[in-house]
Amino acid sequence: MKIIITESQYKRILKEEKEQKVLRIPSLKIFSGDWDLLQKFLKLKGNPPHSIGGDLFLKGTDIESLGNLTSVEGYLDLRETQIKSLGNLTSVGGYLNLRDSPIESLGNLKSVGGNLYLYETPIESLGNLQFVGGNLDLEGQPIESLGNLTLVGGYLNLKYTPIESLGNLKSVGGYFSLYKTPIKSLGNLKSVGGNLNLYETPIESLGNLQSVGGFLDLSHTPIESLGNLLSVGGNVFLRRTPLSNMYTEKQIRQMVNVGGEIIM
Repeated sequence: MKIIITESQYKRILKEEKEQKVLRIPSLKIFSGDWDLLQKFLKLKGNPPHSIGGDLFLKGTDIESLGNLTSVEGYLDLRETQIKSLGNLTSVGGYLNLRDSPIESLGNLKSVGGNLYLYETPIESLGNLQFVGGNLDLEGQPIESLGNLTLVGGYLNLKYTPIESLGNLKSVGGYFSLYKTPIKSLGNLKSVGGNLNLYETPIESLGNLQSVGGFLDLSHTPIESLGNLLSVGGNVFLRRTPLSNMYTEKQIRQMVNVGGEIIM
């Protein structure tokens, strides 16, 4: 089967390919936005590892695999597709939307520059993911571990998940909700830019956590130690906790710089 593209289109691709191990496709637009046409072209080239500049919109298509795609410079929209694996994909510059897909693992993906949408998926593992520049909402998903994730630039919502380990997570830029999860340790977490909600969790110590920008809710937990905590920008809620019986408000303020009220 012959793939017909213009001479100028072909020259643009050759220019990007020269002296590169990964074939760079400047944009899907040079294939008139036709994903299938791109796949036919790549097949003729021996299916090399390749990247795509700009955005990639595949919502509602019957796509099941990304082949040897290694990166997308813009956003990647895979909503309502049959995608099960991200294959060799390692980075997405903008948002990544996998809502209503059968994806179970993010595989080799290491970074997402914008929001990561995983609503209504059976996701159980974040694979090798290390960085999310925007928000990550996993409320009610069957996720048990964050694996290699170290930084979330926006908010992180793990409410009602069976999460047991935060893995390598060190920082959350926005609010962080662990409301009614079985989390027992915050692991390597050092900072939360917004609110931190640990209401009705089995947490006993805040471990390495040093700062919370908003409020800190530890109500109805067996918390006994604030660990390395130095500052909380908002209120601290300690209703029905061992800490509320162990220390007075004055003693807690001597340990932690609290910007708001301490509700015991």
